[in-house]
Amino acid sequence: MNDASGPMGPAIRRTVLRQSKRAHVGHIGSALSIADMVGAVFSAMNDSDPANPERDRFVLSKGHAALAMYAGLAEVGVLTADDLDTFCGDASLLGVHPEHVLAGVDFSTGSLGQGLSMAVGAALAAKMQGSARRVFAIVSDAECNEGAIWEAAAFAAQHRLHNLAVLVDNNHQQAFGYTKDILGSHDMAARWRAFGWDVIEADGHDEAALLATLLSAPGELPRVIVAETVFGKGVSYMEREIKWHYLPMSDSDFEQAMSEIGQPA
Repeated sequence: MNDASGPMGPAIRRTVLRQSKRAHVGHIGSALSIADMVGAVFSAMNDSDPANPERDRFVLSKGHAALAMYAGLAEVGVLTADDLDTFCGDASLLGVHPEHVLAGVDFSTGSLGQGLSMAVGAALAAKMQGSARRVFAIVSDAECNEGAIWEAAAFAAQHRLHNLAVLVDNNHQQAFGYTKDILGSHDMAARWRAFGWDVIEADGHDEAALLATLLSAPGELPRVIVAETVFGKGVSYMEREIKWHYLPMSDSDFEQAMSEIGQPA
């Protein structure tokens, strides 16, 4: 477990807002949605040192929220403030989507629906090697529209990959609309349970409770936390607003956002 003095979510939100404003890029609402989950994952990992082959693995399947992952890597000391300041700059390794050439990123993601298969492969590899390392993955609820998610889920259950923990960012929206209008309304927990997973439903913004769940002893099945979240969490004008999937902030937007999370702009 990483040595964290408290929840990382607030610090991750500050970094997301500052760096997205500096780089003038979007995907802000998506990154804010998972800030607390990212904090819980990095706190739960046995080690974040990229040089340690026995460290736990983290796959951010919803790769467009990479800025939250970079912020988490900075909180555990893998990235520096100077590294963060290169986000989306020329020749930077910190792009809109995470690339495995960056220290701390094991898998390049962003093609939605593919990250879970990578996480399943990493968990299977650990099991075959007799390693105690675990694998954590964050997927979006919209990714669960993808057939590849369910192929990976079925495989993980078949092989009883109890070293795998998946968090579903269940914020009920995606790039071009609300999830219920794109591919129907489904009981997310029931779907994962039907595929043979140990299912836990949780508040995706209660970092302490998420961490406790991630650290609790696993059973014999892969575990999924269906985390209820709010897109754009913490910034009132972004919350549940589809347009903040892509839009960058104006100066006044940024000032209000920082004020609402209790930080000076």
